[in-house]
Amino acid sequence: MSTLSRRQFIKNAIVTGAAITAFPTVFVRKAPAAWARKTIVHPEVDNLRVVGIADPAMTKAAETIPYGWAGQDKLVVTEAVWANIDRLACALAQSRNSAEAWRQIFIKPPRKSWSDTVVAIKTNNFFDQLTHSAIMAKICHVMTDTLGVRASNIHIYDAWAGVGMSRRTPFAGLPAGCRIENEWGGCRQFTKVPAPWNKSAPCLKHLVDGSVDILVNIAMCKGHWVEFGGFTMTMKNHFGTFSPMPAHEEASGKRSLDYLLAINQSPEILGPMDKQTGKVLYPRQQLCLIDALWASQEGPAGRPSHQPNYLAMGVLSPIVDYQVATKFRGKKMGWEPNMEATRRMLTAFGYTEGDLPNKRKIIEL
Repeated sequence: MSTLSRRQFIKNAIVTGAAITAFPTVFVRKAPAAWARKTIVHPEVDNLRVVGIADPAMTKAAETIPYGWAGQDKLVVTEAVWANIDRLACALAQSRNSAEAWRQIFIKPPRKSWSDTVVAIKTNNFFDQLTHSAIMAKICHVMTDTLGVRASNIHIYDAWAGVGMSRRTPFAGLPAGCRIENEWGGCRQFTKVPAPWNKSAPCLKHLVDGSVDILVNIAMCKGHWVEFGGFTMTMKNHFGTFSPMPAHEEASGKRSLDYLLAINQSPEILGPMDKQTGKVLYPRQQLCLIDALWASQEGPAGRPSHQPNYLAMGVLSPIVDYQVATKFRGKKMGWEPNMEATRRMLTAFGYTEGDLPNKRKIIEL
């Protein structure tokens, strides 16, 4: 399985996204407050805490890894996945009760009831490694059954590569009424992107206008180009909330990474910010979950190369990606990341590895 070249990737991306971005909205939101590095984003969960679990009981053994999503999905053991996601939630929130843990992880928006809360779930629908039904269904059922969100207010999307997603990945077990939105209108609303990009870029309208209250990031665990650290997980999953083309059109790998870091510091993803202090007033992205039931060393194209039966979660995307890239992909799987790019995922947000808890390790269950 070979890594897709930049030229091939851009050609495929242009074809995939042409219909979405052919006529982007030209209105540009005024420059937002810049997020104050190292300030708290999620007020109820340790922003630097990352939890993970490896459990072979989450999938049935297979002699060869199925190429397609449907073949993999048949091998997933839903009960084991759901139980382990609850265990991860308890470990992340440091609670003994899963319902209490979920109520700590997910924060109700101000002046809204849970039934009126709007939830967007970003899934990666690009190429052949895609979110599995049991994981998507569990998060949706937490929203409806534990918190009281109306199923019709849950929107599953990939604004760049989501065309045909409802047919390609018809997630089983969702609460009745959940919306698989496909591209959900696409990356069409221009908005200001903060430093280190400092330019406008097309984004999903529902995040620019603030109609989404809670954003959940469900990412895959696969390889990518060296300028992105050699992997794609939760941060790069938002190439599909924001258009990926500004990064892919850059000749400099540094500028491509600048764009990735910048969009993940935007109010569209982190949440509205105080203009004077740069502090997040209300967290929008409240959970980042990595689906590594199957994973790959290379990518982003091609089927997975391994079946690690692994899940990880946290609340602050760069911390989750750094820890999983270095501790799981690097030390456990032997897929060493490009540390120059990977380290920037910490420093761009104001952190160093010395700031990480649990002796700089993932909290493994």
